[in-house]
Amino acid sequence: MDLKVYYQKIKDLERSFKAANPIVISQETADGGTAGVKTEVPPHIAARMIVDGRAILASEKEAREFVEQKSEAKRTADQLQASTRMQVTVVSESDLRALKSSLPSTRQ
Repeated sequence: MDLKVYYQKIKDLERSFKAANPIVISQETADGGTAGVKTEVPPHIAARMIVDGRAILASEKEAREFVEQKSEAKRTADQLQASTRMQVTVVSESDLRALKSSLPSTRQ
């Protein structure tokens, strides 16, 4: 393989991307690569993966779906993390009255 041609293809493809970080879809490879995995990668890596035949560029629809799935996963993770931080304390009425009576009165 002519290295000049190889690297020129990568540069040309890298310049053609519209997105700052293009989304690629992996292809099955002989060394165990799994097909159909969507990933957002920097342009130079996306171009190299495509030229090497390890990935294809996702269509606009596929990219939009990926971004929506990613934002939904982030929202779910944030909710889960927030639920682990929430603390609830059960206080009986007598304990509540004792707490209230121990506070200094602000009414005058």
